[in-house]
Amino acid sequence: MTDSKTIERVALVTGGSAGIGKVICEHLLASGCEVISLARRKTEIAHPRLHSMEVDLMDRAATVQAAGEVAARFAVNTLVHNAGVIRGALVSDVKLEDLDALVDLHLGSAIALTQAVLPTMRAQRFGRIVLLSSRAAVGAVTRTSYSATKAGMMGMARTWALELAPEGITVNVVAPGPVRTDMFYDVIEAGSDRERALQASIPVRRLGESADVARAVDFFADPANSYVTGQVLYVCGGTSVGSLVL
Repeated sequence: MTDSKTIERVALVTGGSAGIGKVICEHLLASGCEVISLARRKTEIAHPRLHSMEVDLMDRAATVQAAGEVAARFAVNTLVHNAGVIRGALVSDVKLEDLDALVDLHLGSAIALTQAVLPTMRAQRFGRIVLLSSRAAVGAVTRTSYSATKAGMMGMARTWALELAPEGITVNVVAPGPVRTDMFYDVIEAGSDRERALQASIPVRRLGESADVARAVDFFADPANSYVTGQVLYVCGGTSVGSLVL
């Protein structure tokens, strides 16, 4: 197994142009990683070790092509699949084309990217794969397609953890709760009564920040943490625990 103290870390982050993904990129850069952002838009981060590639991860053919290009150019040994969208609807209004799109984004692109970078990880006998799921995986109103695919990421990660552990590759999941991002404010208006009510309902009495999630990713991506695999870490202020108010 490769010595974690000497490994040159090269990380591929999906959705690295904004929100949680952007902060994950910043954290990985600060830890010494070379970072490739794969997103629909070019990242605004200006750093000599940051490379930005644009791709729509809902497009299977484009994703496979981009994955191959990244693998050909970079010896990626850390993969953080963060990109995601919601497409909320009550079950009576769910569109199957939305489900298909989220399957491609949350699950299909994770598979394609992992397959592309696995040869390097196997050759180095070292790898870190971190999938970004969601607290919604345990259930949330209007989240049929989102919850289903985010829950699927957990089962997929546990399967990969079992398959890849003997080769020095760990696979873990970070599942954020409500976090202040553009995607969050696309659903809930900033400063609204709804936002205040949601914040009050969270056990820690605050909304999450992107850095809260990035720190969890840092833990799973750390080369020293080779004895943790197949795990799900909820970064949700306690909202995944469940409680009965009497």
